[in-house]
Amino acid sequence: MNNKSSARQKIKFRIRKKINGVAVKPRLSVFRSNAEIYAQLVNDDNGVTIASVSSKDKNIAAQKVAKTQKSKMVGSAIALKATELGITTVVFDRGGYIYHGRVKAVAEGAREGGLQF
Repeated sequence: MNNKSSARQKIKFRIRKKINGVAVKPRLSVFRSNAEIYAQLVNDDNGVTIASVSSKDKNIAAQKVAKTQKSKMVGSAIALKATELGITTVVFDRGGYIYHGRVKAVAEGAREGGLQF
């Protein structure tokens, strides 16, 4: 592992010690690569993913917009899936990334979609 990813891994573990997703209030986990962004709702009690959305999904990938705009669409799409499952509140897990740019756009999109955190 290089320095940057090992530093992110340390931050990620530090965050995960403090937050935990349960069935009624799952963890909204965000992963950001250079090209794509992924969001998933995780129940840590059972260790299962409840719902997931990524910028690779057909309706989001078809949009020809900037990566930040796609991230906002991912946030609103995960909020839509959560409300269909009857979930209104989540715990946001930024995954070791700073709360800025695309990670912040996912959070804003989820909030606009009706999720509370």
